[in-house]
Amino acid sequence: MTKLELIKAIVEKTGVDTASATATIEGMMQVVKATLIKKENVYLRGFGTYGLKHRCKKTARNITKNISVDVPPHDVPYFKPCKNFTKAVNATTEE
Repeated sequence: MTKLELIKAIVEKTGVDTASATATIEGMMQVVKATLIKKENVYLRGFGTYGLKHRCKKTARNITKNISVDVPPHDVPYFKPCKNFTKAVNATTEE
């Protein structure tokens, strides 16, 4: 599902206009990004958690040039669904 398809589904389900649904989705994404940039988690009860995982400094290989490259420490965003969400997804795949 793309962002446009998500907006259309929200418009159909709630009856709000497309501009309002678009503004809401865009606003949510901006708030989640800004919160993660501040190194804070976003908890959505009944849905899941957006957070950051820290990756330590490591040495990697560039196999095309056959050299070692130092990868600096960095944070990677992640999403962890809540247990009920995971159970619901798994229940539909088992049928």
